[in-house]
Amino acid sequence: MEERVYGITPPISTALPTEQEKRLNNALHQELRAQGTFESPAETEKRKEVLIQLEKITNVFVQRAAQEKEPKNTILIRDAIGRVFTYGSYRLGVYGPGSDMDTLVVAPKYVTVEQYFNIFPKVLVEMAPPGAITDLTPVPEAFVPIIKFEFSGISIDLIFCSIQTLKQLPAEKNWSLADNNLLRGLSENEVRSLNGTRVTDEILNLVPEPATFRLALRAIKLWAQRKAIYANIMGYPGGVAWAMLVARVCQLYPKATSAVIVNKFFNIMLKWPWPLPVLLKEIEYGCPVTRVPVWNPKLSHSDRNHRMPIITPSYPSMCATHNVGRSSMAVIQQELEKGAQVTDEIMIGRRPWKDLFTKHTFFTSGFRYYLTVIASSRTKKAQNAWSGFVESRVRVLVNKLEMHPSIALARPFNKGYDRMHRCKSNAEVEEVVSAGSLAYLYNPPADGEAGSKTEIKTETMSEDGVPVKQENSAGEAEHGMPIKQEHSDDALPAPPPNIKPEPADGADVDVKLEDIPEKKDEPEYMEIYTTNHYIGLQLVDGAKSLDLSREVNDWKAMCMSNDLFKEGLMFLSIQHVKNTALPDDVFEPGETKPRPAKKSLKRVASEEPGSKQQPPAKRQVQGKTPGPQLQRQQQPTSTTAAAAG
Repeated sequence: MEERVYGITPPISTALPTEQEKRLNNALHQELRAQGTFESPAETEKRKEVLIQLEKITNVFVQRAAQEKEPKNTILIRDAIGRVFTYGSYRLGVYGPGSDMDTLVVAPKYVTVEQYFNIFPKVLVEMAPPGAITDLTPVPEAFVPIIKFEFSGISIDLIFCSIQTLKQLPAEKNWSLADNNLLRGLSENEVRSLNGTRVTDEILNLVPEPATFRLALRAIKLWAQRKAIYANIMGYPGGVAWAMLVARVCQLYPKATSAVIVNKFFNIMLKWPWPLPVLLKEIEYGCPVTRVPVWNPKLSHSDRNHRMPIITPSYPSMCATHNVGRSSMAVIQQELEKGAQVTDEIMIGRRPWKDLFTKHTFFTSGFRYYLTVIASSRTKKAQNAWSGFVESRVRVLVNKLEMHPSIALARPFNKGYDRMHRCKSNAEVEEVVSAGSLAYLYNPPADGEAGSKTEIKTETMSEDGVPVKQENSAGEAEHGMPIKQEHSDDALPAPPPNIKPEPADGADVDVKLEDIPEKKDEPEYMEIYTTNHYIGLQLVDGAKSLDLSREVNDWKAMCMSNDLFKEGLMFLSIQHVKNTALPDDVFEPGETKPRPAKKSLKRVASEEPGSKQQPPAKRQVQGKTPGPQLQRQQQPTSTTAAAAG
């Protein structure tokens, strides 16, 4: 019997593993366990129990939706059921401790999205164990409708789709979503909802050895996360894209161990002739079940512009990496080259596997200049929506920066940093939302310390072309750029008018009852929630200065013209930051924060008291390549990159 050929080309090698390769595979498995990528059996059982609960909740939700639609149709209500499917890392079998569970609720044709958002959250809270549901956040304005929550400590991203061809869903346990006819009558966002599960199932069906694929994918996921090149929303491949790349290598080496797959992954993808697409199977054209376009660079101009196309195997095939830009692709190529060098040495026994999983140097030594995008709101609910929208638009800003003639590379960090602040006055609020001050940072005991946001799987909103608003948010200048406030440490606030000044020492003063001011409650704090995104900037050789006011103002106007933005409740600011001024919480224990260069003796002498002050000469960054000159922010609308002295 002839063996099945996986993929669109014959395999490169069908050689069986050597003893050395088996030992390296065991070592890789041990290292991944040591790195904490595997979840305990108890936690896995907890996930299964949560899914069982969600199935029951979904059935009740669909029954209530049926009763609302056709209250007199007792048979419809009696037989109404919904189904819950997983997708992503959980369905692929590569989830780890604390991983989100990507889930999909499938309902019959009569259940609407409006009912999903109106009924499901109520049923969820009603049927779940007391206190099990926390951080419940419906996001109806998302491109793919989603409800986010935690169920018994497990983070759930729950999307929804109703099947327009089915009045009732089949009750068979093994019923799947593989049939293309299930896509009939669905909109593009509904097709995307359904295709999460369909793509995941198809990937597993297209690899020769699922166990080999899973272990190799765990290694590549850990590597990509450590190198900060894992996040579709920020312009890097997401989990599904990395999975398809690993699956393609598995097809080319169907008998290889996971250790060999990891090594071949780096060497093959480093030399891959982009924009040649990575395909797990031939693209299916001419299937008239949906109007959603199939990826086709011959017909679509936007498809031709994809730099690193990785194509989903399920109909309709789409590009999972359409967000990858020039800078992110350059960073990926750099990391692939390093990974190839490390794994080549691992395969000959010169290095251990742990060397592959060292952490990125984005903050410690990656760049000298950064932009920080500060999305902030006065309430946590508003911040959840606003920060998610701004995050989905950061890559648009990166694209604008890449077109600037003085910028060689604009690399966004793959996660944002959530922080909470407590301010006593509007002036302090302005410092936080406009200048990015951390002077009023507050870490709630229940929430723990501020930290990185997790990868968002779904774009929150689409651009709608609303005209740019003329109003500006608090703390911003006429053209929308933040004004950095200067505060003197020596300036003390004047005493309140109802408190008399203290007498001089030794003065004999009679204190009268009416002179004692009444005790008043302390002023309440104003809580401000911020999310900071950092973009590392690498300048072209010989760059003297950098004015990004046009790019920044255009991008801010685009974000703030969206209907989601509420002036006075939400704020948006962009600041330039030197590496020596980065906040402490972006560095992990053991990492060294960059420090300012020490002043030269000549410069120190010129600054001593009594020395004749001359206008400072324009300073150049020390090194082979001159950096940008120190450029003062003369106009409030100008964003500049300040050089280190």
